[in-house]
Amino acid sequence: MRRYIFQKPNTSTMRIAATLIFVLMALTSFGQNAKYVKGTIIDSKTEKPLENVKMQLVLEDSSTKEVETDANGVYTFKDVPLGRHRIKVIDKTYHKAFNDIELIGKDLNGYTQSEIEIGRKVSWLLDWGDAYGQEHYWSHWVSKLIVILYFFCLLLILFYSILQLSLAIAYVRNKYQKKRGKIEKNEPVYDPATTPKVTVQLPMFNELYVAERIIETVAAFEYPADKFQIQVLDDSTDETVDVIAKKVAEVAARGVNIQHIHRVDRVGYKAGALDAAMDRVEGEFIAIFDADFVPDKDFLQKTMPYFQDDNVGVVQTRWGHINKKYSILTELQAFGLNGHFAIEQGGRNASGHFINFNGTGGVWRKKCIEDAGGWEHDTLTEDLDLSYRAQIKGWRFQYLEDVIAPAELPITMSALKSQQHRWMKGGAECFVKMWKTIITAKGVRFSDRIHGLSHLFNSSVFIFILLLSLLSLPILHIKDSFSDLNAFLVWGAIFLSSTLFLMFYYWHAYRDKTKNIPLSFVRFVARFFQFLIVSMGLALNNTVAVLEGYLGIKSSFVRTPKFNVNVKSEFKGNKYDKKSISILNIGEGLLFLLFGYTTVNRAIYGDIGMVPFHLMLTIGYGLVFFYSLGELYGRKAKG
Repeated sequence: MRRYIFQKPNTSTMRIAATLIFVLMALTSFGQNAKYVKGTIIDSKTEKPLENVKMQLVLEDSSTKEVETDANGVYTFKDVPLGRHRIKVIDKTYHKAFNDIELIGKDLNGYTQSEIEIGRKVSWLLDWGDAYGQEHYWSHWVSKLIVILYFFCLLLILFYSILQLSLAIAYVRNKYQKKRGKIEKNEPVYDPATTPKVTVQLPMFNELYVAERIIETVAAFEYPADKFQIQVLDDSTDETVDVIAKKVAEVAARGVNIQHIHRVDRVGYKAGALDAAMDRVEGEFIAIFDADFVPDKDFLQKTMPYFQDDNVGVVQTRWGHINKKYSILTELQAFGLNGHFAIEQGGRNASGHFINFNGTGGVWRKKCIEDAGGWEHDTLTEDLDLSYRAQIKGWRFQYLEDVIAPAELPITMSALKSQQHRWMKGGAECFVKMWKTIITAKGVRFSDRIHGLSHLFNSSVFIFILLLSLLSLPILHIKDSFSDLNAFLVWGAIFLSSTLFLMFYYWHAYRDKTKNIPLSFVRFVARFFQFLIVSMGLALNNTVAVLEGYLGIKSSFVRTPKFNVNVKSEFKGNKYDKKSISILNIGEGLLFLLFGYTTVNRAIYGDIGMVPFHLMLTIGYGLVFFYSLGELYGRKAKG
């Protein structure tokens, strides 16, 4: 018989076994309910991991955990219980992003989710929300308003470029028809026996460096002496008065009918001088030249025959450029002016639209001036003003593209900006003065009204260029912040269309002066974008001028300094070109920094959509600012 003996268990052993079993059960339980959750955050533009991005895990019970990504862009939440949770990007530097996850028992150790792509906010410019990513109630409405204004500017620039395109097409069509003989060239012939008497007016104000040159040039005109008069309309306040008096005496001694008319009050500036001399005009026709012009001897022989048509009130010639090669600045001016004189004036003339006397280098019928109401001096562009009043009266203007009147281009940035300010402000003043008349005038074609209004309004394009460039900055943030508005932003391609239309416009002005078309086109593209860049850099200066014109802010007629130099080695300074740093100069410098920073910032993060546009603005404002600063420093150094 087998005996079983039971021994009482050792108490210490039982305690140890129980403890081990408890720990094992606890670990097993924890392994089933406490796990990790990790993933990677990458930049949506650069596709690189992002470090130190604040992440939040919202648990099923609404409690939260927060961590930051490491150097590899990896975030890790530890001790995460089973259940449904939400992972959120809460870093105010980046756009909001979230991802829902569900942890279940089969996830033995934890859960690794796929990469999350996030975009960086451009919070340096404008913060649409608070630090927790909550959108302000007003931010979306402000964004919509900015998008609408941005779109409106694009449309106006497009409208302007389409009108310029239509003029280019009219110009090309007219040239083609003339070449094919479809349009008869009825060029009148000069006959010295029947030619009428002409008065040449030379308005001047402190033209010390060029006064003698223009007087001698005009005195040498090949025209019957008994039908020829010169009036030097001198408003000078310096030694130019004596220089002119001496030169007039010399010319008069040679038998030339010349008068020196000196005013001391300068009422109405250039327009006032022209108006004041009308009672002393002997000729039936009046040719006008600014002091920086050097017309050919046969100028009157080429222009006067066109007045055989009694309906012709003005004959305008094309400006030439005696110092075009002086610098890149003068070359770009010549590029722009050639577009105006070839395409705009030529296209308007070919289509029968209103054109303008350009203030110089043309001839007026005296009767036309009187019939239109005479020279008025309530605008800075008296030539544009009188041109429209005359054409509305029914007078016809004749533009001669092939007759060149050479002139001097401004060689300094300050002189160019002064000239641009006068032209832009005067254009705006004429628009305010004439727009109602153009709309209501009888016997004017609808197309003429449209082109006439746009012609007077075209200086305002600089307002929309400046506004467009400034609005493009918050537009970048809107694009990043509000996906529902992105559909509207694709219309930014309108700007590209406008650029192409303008390229067509300027190309036909450029190609007519060259023979090697393929090579010239490459040069043209480079020159066109250089011109566009500098034009954009002048937007602030010109916008201020246009706004002054619309607001009725009066200012004196600021002359463009003349230098009488053709190469840089000849320039030794000029007493009239004395400028100092201005608020506008500072503004141009700040815009240079602003757009420069934006260009670099966006390029770094791979958002290159507007980088070319902002780069052009950066270069443009930089050139204008540093050019002006360099001239100022150079003058101080010489002084």
